[in-house]
Amino acid sequence: MSDRNAALDRARTFITLLVLANHAVVAYTAFGRFYPNHYLWSSAPIVDSQRWIGFNVLTLFNDAFFMCLMFLLSGLFVAGSLQRKGVGHFLRDRALRLGLPFLALIFILMPIAYYASFKLSSTKLGFIDFWLGNFRQGIWFDGPGWFIWFLLFLDLLAIPVFYFAPGLIDAINRLSLKSFQRPALFAGALAIVSIIAYVPMLFQVGAVRWFNWGPLQVQLSRVVLYGVFFFAGMGIGAAHIDQGLLARTGALARRWFVWVIAAAVSFGALAFLVNFRRMRLSNLPGAPPFWWQSSYGVIYALACVAICLAVLALFLRFGQGDKSIFDPVRDDAYGIYVVHYIFVLWLQYALLDAPLTAIPKALIVFVGTLALSWGVTVGLRKIPGAKRVL
Repeated sequence: MSDRNAALDRARTFITLLVLANHAVVAYTAFGRFYPNHYLWSSAPIVDSQRWIGFNVLTLFNDAFFMCLMFLLSGLFVAGSLQRKGVGHFLRDRALRLGLPFLALIFILMPIAYYASFKLSSTKLGFIDFWLGNFRQGIWFDGPGWFIWFLLFLDLLAIPVFYFAPGLIDAINRLSLKSFQRPALFAGALAIVSIIAYVPMLFQVGAVRWFNWGPLQVQLSRVVLYGVFFFAGMGIGAAHIDQGLLARTGALARRWFVWVIAAAVSFGALAFLVNFRRMRLSNLPGAPPFWWQSSYGVIYALACVAICLAVLALFLRFGQGDKSIFDPVRDDAYGIYVVHYIFVLWLQYALLDAPLTAIPKALIVFVGTLALSWGVTVGLRKIPGAKRVL
């Protein structure tokens, strides 16, 4: 593995751990609400009485960028994979790597995880009755699995784009190469396309509405935005990745501090807008005012781009060494992502009555989830053939 790939792998592992941290703390945010009569309407599957407002900031920061960055990183090697493997092998690989874990999630793992939330509801059923009742009623639990099925959908969409619209991928790649010394070129283009992708959807469906079609769920306002980042990654990685935007000696890595400042400024503006709505506009009927919604949409897209590039710049600059704290987890990161939600919810459930404040509870949940998910993944990967899936 080259140093360049090591940095990107470490960035991917970091984002996976950030997902675990986000899920570990969301039960302890100040805005948490749980509705026993309609537990699926709650702000999180488990909501603790212990809260810390600092977790509001962490979840807002994560929400601003980390799924977009996961899609960008996931797209980096799609073009090369299609070129090497061909469509048939690529589809078999995606079916094993994404399709099988998604089926395991929706039929086994997520029902087990969400049963912890159901036990806090006003309805009392055993697990088997809960499991069967949900499927009879058409209730599906995706949890973190939404990312997996939507990534599979984008991988399938990448096939006709690769073969019938190669000019689009080539154009993104050329822009990446031009951005070796001027990363603002790529950042500016990505920001403009992201605004176009996000703001109209925000006005059309609102910020929090989810698309639900059987087991297929995704935050509706962001479906186009996620596609933008995925295909941006596909274009960057199509050819000469070490000579473009993500080159280890490029300007993005050398001027990492510029992108960190840009990320901090844009996130500060986003946090101000979100807090303004909660403090000044929360009692207004209907949708937020046009000025707020349009400002939020633009700032969100800008913050997303800036934070993604800042994280990549930091890893390209400081994640090129022979060793990293992220390396031991690297090979197991995907498996950890697949199984972790069970441990998050049941640890949060077990700690509900513990005489602890929010911060130690969140730390116990995060460390416990990482340890248990990692151990399970290591065990599963010892099964013959399992490494092709996890």
